[in-house]
Amino acid sequence: MTVHFIGAGPGAADLLTLRGRDLIASCPVCLYAGSLIPKAVLEHCPADARLVNTATLDLDDIIAECKQASAAGMDVARLHSGDLSVWSAMGEQLRRLRAENIAVTITPGVPSFAAAAAALGTELTLPGLAQSVVLTRTAGRASAMPEKETLQNFARTGATLAIHLSIHNLAHVVATLSPFYGADCPAAVVYRASWPDQQIIRAPLDKLVTQLPAEIERTALILVGPALAEAGFDDSCLYASNYDRRFRPQSARQGKLT
Repeated sequence: MTVHFIGAGPGAADLLTLRGRDLIASCPVCLYAGSLIPKAVLEHCPADARLVNTATLDLDDIIAECKQASAAGMDVARLHSGDLSVWSAMGEQLRRLRAENIAVTITPGVPSFAAAAAALGTELTLPGLAQSVVLTRTAGRASAMPEKETLQNFARTGATLAIHLSIHNLAHVVATLSPFYGADCPAAVVYRASWPDQQIIRAPLDKLVTQLPAEIERTALILVGPALAEAGFDDSCLYASNYDRRFRPQSARQGKLT
């Protein structure tokens, strides 16, 4: 018996990976993260599968469901939205399941920041502007932020910031970042990236708060950084004609020219 942790992707059902789809179809038990998992993803479950919405469950309840399935020899598909590597609360579940000697696997999913970048139609690492993406959040009701993991410290790098779980804190985010990025720095909020009701708000950093619709209070990602302007960047070396690569060596090119 195995508990399969599966990243279900950011929202659109067809962004579920093939591996994730096949695992869901093979498991007689499915624990899923409430409304963050689209119904079309759950349709991959066997017709007689036990479906458990974990939105109202605490950690003890979730582990109890897995132990019950283990006792019955039934594999579990444990669905989380986005990708499991960040802010999934998978870590404590793995710790508890391993202590019970219950086998686990992890199948990655498309993360929300990637879906947001696709919705914006942009690359987040443009040469000459930014070569790093910082995934972070702000303090709130959830786990405390480590002392050194502050917006100010990340902003000093000038990297593209993908700020999760913080739309309720947007005014603080803007006020904190403006001295580092400038009031006119390109910024965006992507609400429910890849879902049918997706919304995109683009604005200079200092105008972002006033342009945000009042109804957007959750499930939104804040992106800030010069790369969002999609202007003033350099061509990368990857496809440069004078860049010596293993599969495109300059020696071979020079031979063709002589």
